[in-house]
Parts: sequence; structure tokens; C-alpha cells
Amino acid sequence: MKKKKIFNIAIVGLGNIGSYLYNFLNKNKNNLSDKNNVNFKILYVTAKNKNKKRGIRIKKNQWINNYANIVNKKNVDIVIELIGGAEGPAKKLVFGALKNKKHVVTANKALISKYGDQLSKIAEKNKVNLEYEAAVCGGVPIIRSIKEGLIANKISRICGIFNGTSNYVLSSMDENQTSFKDTINKAIKLGYAESNPSSDINGDDVASKVKILSCLSFNSFINKNIHIEGIKNIDEEDIINANKLGYKIKLMGFSEILNNKIFQRVHPTLVKKVSYLASVNGVLNAVIIDGKPIGKNIIQGEGAGPSATTSALISDISSILRGNIKFPFAISDSKRKNYLSGKISDLFFSSYIRLNVKDKYGVLSDVTKIFSNNKVSIKRVLQSPYKNKKNSSIVIITHRSKDNHIQNTLKKLAKKSYIIEKPKLLRIENG
Repeated sequence: MKKKKIFNIAIVGLGNIGSYLYNFLNKNKNNLSDKNNVNFKILYVTAKNKNKKRGIRIKKNQWINNYANIVNKKNVDIVIELIGGAEGPAKKLVFGALKNKKHVVTANKALISKYGDQLSKIAEKNKVNLEYEAAVCGGVPIIRSIKEGLIANKISRICGIFNGTSNYVLSSMDENQTSFKDTINKAIKLGYAESNPSSDINGDDVASKVKILSCLSFNSFINKNIHIEGIKNIDEEDIINANKLGYKIKLMGFSEILNNKIFQRVHPTLVKKVSYLASVNGVLNAVIIDGKPIGKNIIQGEGAGPSATTSALISDISSILRGNIKFPFAISDSKRKNYLSGKISDLFFSSYIRLNVKDKYGVLSDVTKIFSNNKVSIKRVLQSPYKNKKNSSIVIITHRSKDNHIQNTLKKLAKKSYIIEKPKLLRIENG
């Protein structure tokens, strides 16, 4: 019987995910070897702090003190990068590994969204794999689905809920009627958010994922132009208003091709209560793909955490173990496209607009006049006086209008003396 080939693996980064992966590979070694018809061995591991308690047993000859030495080890076949961040050690390691003709598996969305084009060229030139399923939506196998399962389809649009932390915060605020501040603090205590959750709540995390999904979906180079809004300005009143109007609020990412331009955006979005996305709560992620011939395709799953991320990492490792050299972005760099960037200001939306105003005669009349003068048609109005009765809230739902016209309307309103605070805008997803 022919002896199975052995792949030597190096894991760099032993936080929650790295430690979980290390344990999983060791416990499931025989099963994974049988499924992939090859053997593998965790030859080296390294991390920032050797003495940190991790609950795993590392052999003395496995530990490498300097992560940078791993790229020069001739007996390493696969480097798994779990350091994180687009710069510093992660960048140096991944570039170095690919240049030294080693396969790379990473969960680093920041690195891929920033340097993916450069890394792809090196991987293709050296005939090694760059795998990053774990960089987007954790346990949702969206990268492999686009590359392989949906290979027959021409994708025109991809959107969804791509961040578990922000989704937990918004759905928890809704279910428990809590403030944004209290909810994010609870998310940190429960481990659903980092101690500094800014990347999740300001939309940067979703933006990185959207850029990666865009280039895969549209066979293009990474497009850095993206409109980003986070959720930190969402408060209890917006949650209550959304429910009254038949909506839920979700932080969503979108990418689509329109008139041969790529439009990428991240922002809080009102979705109908009866829609599929409204039911995606907690730390779950969901991706919706529009393509031909499949039509609308939906994939849902855990968006983050050691178990979900490890599932994605094992999928990538297994792909390499099976011996197929694949282009990192599904097709050769020589055939990828450069699309012009579209602006969100040119798109059309129905919108939720909330105005906190001084409660006096003529305000609503003036507000509706400003909307009309800026070519924005009003569909519905809710006016609620506050307890002190000196101020009130005006909530307006617009018909589909050009985003640029809506922005001009808000700028005009912001200058009015009866406006108490900056007008608030949430776009509505009608799909």
C-alpha cells in the first residue's frame, strides 16, 4: 500500500482561536487524515507570549521563539496565520511564507482586504494556495461557496449581515429594551465583543468583508472605495420607531454591479419584520447572493468564535491537503477586472428620517416644504411630543429618492433653528 504524504503545519498565533485549532487538529488527526487521504503534523507553533496559560500541551521541540524564522523552515508546508491586523508581524509572515513557496491559511480579513491583490500574485506565481475562508463570516462557508459551489453563476449582488457583534447589539437592544451603551458592555462581558469593539460597531469589520466578497463575486481586483456607517448613533427611540413602522434595524453590507460600476456600502438598514433578515438575531451572520441561473441564494451560520472559525480553517487546510492548487480569487490575476467605483449618492432608497424639533406651530409645514423643494417625496409621518411638551420627534418615511437629494434635504434641515440635534437617517432595504 502506498504511503500517505505528510504535510507539516506551523501555527502562528495561539489566542482563543489558535489554541482551539491546535486542540481540534490533534484530537481529530486520524479522521481528517482519512478524509483527505494524506497525513499531517503540527510541526511548529509560536505566539507572542510563551508562558501564557492556554490549556493545551505543546512539546518543547514544537515551539519557535521567533515567528519570522518559520518562513525559512524548509520542512514547513502550510503556515496558519492567526495573529491579526493588516500590518506588522501578520503582514511580514504571510508575504514571507508565500514568497518562500509555502501554502498560507489565514483568518485575517484586514490583511486580505488591504493586501489581497499583492498576495494573490505571489501565490499564483509560486503555485501555492492562499486560503482565507475564516476571514469572512466565520462558520458560514461563503468563500468556498462562491469559488466552487456557485461557480456556474454570474453574481450581480451580494449583501447581508456580516458582523455578529453588531447584530447581537441591535437585536439585544430590541429584545431587552436596553441602551446602546449597556448592551455593548454586556456583549463585552459575554465575549461577543472585543474589549475595544470599535471595528465592529463603526462598520470597518463589515467593510473589509464586503471588499473581499466583491472581488470574488465579480472577478475583480479589490476595490477600496466603500461607504461606511456604523451603529453607534442608534438609540432606543430608533428601535421603538422601527417596530412601530414594521421594521427591524440591522447593520448590513452591500456590493452590486450597476451600469458597469461597483457600488460598495455598509450602513444600518431597516428591514421589514416579515423578511428573512429580520429573523437573523444574536451573533448569527447571513449572506444573500443574487446570481444567474441560481436566483437568490441564502447562507446562514455562526459569524465568529473559536468553533466557527476553526470550522472554516479546517476547510481551508483540507483543501490544501487534497493537493489542488487554486487561484486565491477564483481566477487568474491576468483575467481579473478593474471596475469604476459608484457613489452611494447616486443610488435610490426609501429612508427613515428622524428629526428632534422644538414643538411649535409651523414646523411640520416647513419640514414638508423642504422635502418637496429637494425632490424627496414623503410616504408617511409620525409625530410624537416628548414628555416636557416643548420638543417633539418627527419621523418621516420617504418614497424611493436619490440619496444625494436626501442628503441635501438633511443639510437644509440641520440649519433650521427649530432643529434640536443633527437629523438622523436610516436607509430601508426593500428587497
